[in-house]
Amino acid sequence: MPTAILIDGGFALHRLRHVDPKLDRHDPAAVATALSRMARDHLHGFGAPTRELYRIFFYDCPPLTKKAHLPVSGRPIDFARSPQSRFRAALHDALRCQRKMALRLGHLTEHGGWLLRPERQRALLRGAVTWDALTDEDFHYDVRQKGVDMRIGVDIASLAYKKQVDQIVLVAGDADFVPAAKLARREGIDVILDPMGQGIDPALNEHIDGLRSSRRARLSAAPALDASDASTF
Repeated sequence: MPTAILIDGGFALHRLRHVDPKLDRHDPAAVATALSRMARDHLHGFGAPTRELYRIFFYDCPPLTKKAHLPVSGRPIDFARSPQSRFRAALHDALRCQRKMALRLGHLTEHGGWLLRPERQRALLRGAVTWDALTDEDFHYDVRQKGVDMRIGVDIASLAYKKQVDQIVLVAGDADFVPAAKLARREGIDVILDPMGQGIDPALNEHIDGLRSSRRARLSAAPALDASDASTF
């Protein structure tokens, strides 16, 4: 039976900067190709026979497209025109063109509008800067992904119950996947975690059948994920 590869998009895009430093991270087509190649690394090597690919699932959210006003200057801003939003939209289009790639999109929810960046907040508390010195660049618009983890869990359950695969490779870096992984393992699925070269909590080994990163990730350094950077790709 084949292998399904499930990629947590936000995590994978952050880790790509470490896995492939030479990659042009502003080229959506190049990033989409790199993600596909990284996933397909799991189909061969590792001392096992070449496996058949069922499908690559990529989980993400559409880019922010609303309009707002900057917190200090009050100037209007259209997030749909920002480089980040344009890149994400183009990346999703490029992923749709990749063979055997399924795009699963959640949605964004707002949480309080503009927030002061943590490093500037610490500087304020130390007295290193004053409120009058803050600029628009010291704030970020607070949005959160919703529905991504749910979609990962539903797909894992569907693959397991329908016996569509006998192996699932999950490209992720946290423990949100554990309940779904437990279900898949009870159904006889071989669950592999690929943290893209990043270290994980040893306790997670209890809930997976193997831990391995793609060849590209194994050749790279493995700094810890900084949650404050997760959305800056």
